[in-house]
Amino acid sequence: MKKHFLYSLALALLLGNQAMAQVERPKLVVGMMVDQMRWDYLYRFADRYGNDGFKRLLKEGFSCENTIINYIPTYTAIGHSSVYTGSVPSIHGIAGNDWIVQATGQEMYCTEDENVEGVGTTEKEGKQSPRNLLTSTVTDQLKLGTNFKSKVIGIAIKDRGGILPAGHFADAAYWFEGKSGDWISSTFYMQNLPEWVQQFNRQKLADKYLKQDWNTLYPIETYTNSIADDNIYEGKWQGEESPTFPRKTSLLMKDIGYELIKTTPQGNTLTLDFAKAAIAHEKLGKNPSNNTDFLCVSLSSTDYVGHRYSLSAVEIEDTYLRLDKDIADFLAYLDKTVGKGNYTFFLTADHAASYNPLYYTDQRGNGGYLFTREIQRSLNTELKEKYGSGKIVRSLANYQVHLNYQEIDSLKLDIDAVKKTIIRNLKATDGIAYVVDMEGGENMFLPAPIREKIINGYNRKNSGAIQIIAEPQWYAGTPRSTGTTHGVWSAYDSHIPLVFMGWGIKPGVSNREVHIVDIAPTISALLHIMEPNGNIGKPIPEVLGQR
Repeated sequence: MKKHFLYSLALALLLGNQAMAQVERPKLVVGMMVDQMRWDYLYRFADRYGNDGFKRLLKEGFSCENTIINYIPTYTAIGHSSVYTGSVPSIHGIAGNDWIVQATGQEMYCTEDENVEGVGTTEKEGKQSPRNLLTSTVTDQLKLGTNFKSKVIGIAIKDRGGILPAGHFADAAYWFEGKSGDWISSTFYMQNLPEWVQQFNRQKLADKYLKQDWNTLYPIETYTNSIADDNIYEGKWQGEESPTFPRKTSLLMKDIGYELIKTTPQGNTLTLDFAKAAIAHEKLGKNPSNNTDFLCVSLSSTDYVGHRYSLSAVEIEDTYLRLDKDIADFLAYLDKTVGKGNYTFFLTADHAASYNPLYYTDQRGNGGYLFTREIQRSLNTELKEKYGSGKIVRSLANYQVHLNYQEIDSLKLDIDAVKKTIIRNLKATDGIAYVVDMEGGENMFLPAPIREKIINGYNRKNSGAIQIIAEPQWYAGTPRSTGTTHGVWSAYDSHIPLVFMGWGIKPGVSNREVHIVDIAPTISALLHIMEPNGNIGKPIPEVLGQR
């Protein structure tokens, strides 16, 4: 009897330890980035949203209402990188969508990689990988934490939106190639497209959607959250007489091709169609090793629509009304295939966006445009008069002054004196609030939140030597610039939505300030894995029902 008791006790302890060893995790994590989504879009069109899209996320999930981007510039590649690395350009190295390598003057696209080839394409758009991303992502950490048993896939119309979130160890990343209308990848991930991707491409859904034209979802007179459809702030396609509905995409595509789908809400629909196909064929959420899978989806069309038509446009309102329906449909698909309560979903953005500066000033607000070409020409003219060369300033990209160090060295110039000349010129320019020498601490006398964003955004190898801070509502451009843009420190570019829902998430809301870099460590805490290796963020305990 004693031996039987001891055996039973030992077995119970063994089974208990095994149960404790099985870490509870969701079957699938889905991260959805909505490119250029402002935080207030959760509410601006809420009177027209259904109950199963944005409203479901807010009702069943936890909304971090005061999520701020804590670096500049606020661009797509940086945002996607920072969400998934918990880090900032200073550390993860992605200093913009494009940047200039300071040592050589070479222009670099964020995901370009000449060492790989396209898969599914012979176009240069296929030569992409995450090699320029210096740190790991939360998706990389999931791979490491499960001994590479988890499956990770990234999907976006923009290459950078699919590649950077999926990280270095992804099973696949896919992006859209506008010439063929196909979803493609690169040899960084695979040698051939899976059969299911080839089958999806053969459906030619981009062609189908564009031939349907783009008209408003509801009668146009009901779009009272937008200004008049015919206005001077919206861009037109060549061949259009006015920037108004209906958008005859069936005709425009004859000249523009499948690239046009990017600038319609159907681009988001197409992306989610592909995401659902990936879930089905890759069996995401049904991992045979019972480990968590991760799907990174970025919806790029919201950004393209904003850039062309502006925040005030009927096109933006219609795009978000349609997106609300697409999200509802996608969540219902996850409920059906993975199971409600079996997946964790989060929605956020890479950056927000500003009102068109001309529209803003027409309403009697302060604002304007920085004529960067003229500013650069003025700088080089003064530098030529003083130092004998008009090639010292390479570029003002990313609101930074990029210097031609080879020219400076060849002329044996005092670089500090050159920078002082540039700074003095820029400080006298309308629309510029601050000019900061990134290696000169004495010039950092400016508000602490802006100072932190400058420091976090500065990568010595890839960022310009001098940072330009524009006054509120001032942007690089001209009064002829239509649509919207982004890139600066202000709330309209840096206040983004962040909503978690599903497995492990306690419903609620908070207005406590959190940062874009807090997303990755929060997901890491949820999954009980190490945070990314360049992480500077902190988990958001309220989201997880913790203190």
